[in-house]
Amino acid sequence: MNGMRLRSARPQRPGQPSGRSSSRPAGRPLLAASARPWAIALLAGCAILVAVLGVLFARHTLASPFDRAVDSPVIAWFAARQDLAGWLAYPGTLIPAVVLSAAIAVACLLAGRRNGAVLAVVAVPAATGLCEALLKPLVHRTYLGQVTYPSGHTATVFALAATVVVLLLAPRPAGARVPRMLISAVACVVGLLVGIAVIGLRFHYFTDTVAGAAVGIGTVCGLALLLDIPAVRRWLRIA
Repeated sequence: MNGMRLRSARPQRPGQPSGRSSSRPAGRPLLAASARPWAIALLAGCAILVAVLGVLFARHTLASPFDRAVDSPVIAWFAARQDLAGWLAYPGTLIPAVVLSAAIAVACLLAGRRNGAVLAVVAVPAATGLCEALLKPLVHRTYLGQVTYPSGHTATVFALAATVVVLLLAPRPAGARVPRMLISAVACVVGLLVGIAVIGLRFHYFTDTVAGAAVGIGTVCGLALLLDIPAVRRWLRIA
């Protein structure tokens, strides 16, 4: 019996695996504990909004009265400013989205935030995939013969904006709070401008852009919650 106690109390050699994966540090999460209930609520709200609007406008080929009331002044204002509308919509297109996602991912890797890098790399493809491969064919709302619900431009730019917000306003050391909030606000303003521009270009109805923003934001909330699962953080071995 004493021998058994001695063997069980034998100290573990340095570097020897413990056999328990739970002993590995999980790393810093993307979301503060207090923010997770809000992220869950936001994810649920975005999903409900996209579903309700999708049901309301499924197979529609004309603007609803509400969309017409919102879209008409925007279209009229951009009628002689199509070049400006094109530039404002540009951040929601493929090339800038890829470049910005890569830049955010590199910055996260340099800072030792592998979960942030994964979020930056996956957010835009996941959001646009939901729009293009699932929701647009399913709802099949059209504008001038093109399927439009939800807006892929808006989903892309709001996925980027939400990623920036999560990475900059997530639990971090004190200091530089004002610049982080300012950058996050600028990212959100860019998203709003893209949504307005695609209405002016007659790519989308207003409700298409609302649903696109919801897809982008909801996708990032879902990914952040998934990446914050302790087992996932341990797997990524984030410092």
